[in-house]
Amino acid sequence: MLFVIFCLDRAGTEEKRKQAIQAHMDYLATKPIKVVMSGPLTTDGGDRAIGSLFLVEATGRGEVEAFQRGDPFYNAGIWDMVEVRAFNKRVG
Repeated sequence: MLFVIFCLDRAGTEEKRKQAIQAHMDYLATKPIKVVMSGPLTTDGGDRAIGSLFLVEATGRGEVEAFQRGDPFYNAGIWDMVEVRAFNKRVG
């Protein structure tokens, strides 16, 4: 089953994000869940990250939530808002 994880950063956490990026990338490299696609959400100019987007494949919501709670960005308090939604791919 596919899920989208949509995360928006807390105001004032740009420096925290920079400090945690390597730990975040290392965590994703351990493949704790099947990540179909992921990357930063940015300002319209693309000059600054303002959040994160993941498309993941998992057996259920619990697996997705455990993945999200294990992420160093989550544990560093970078994300202000996290939405997890089931996704039904129709095109692409």
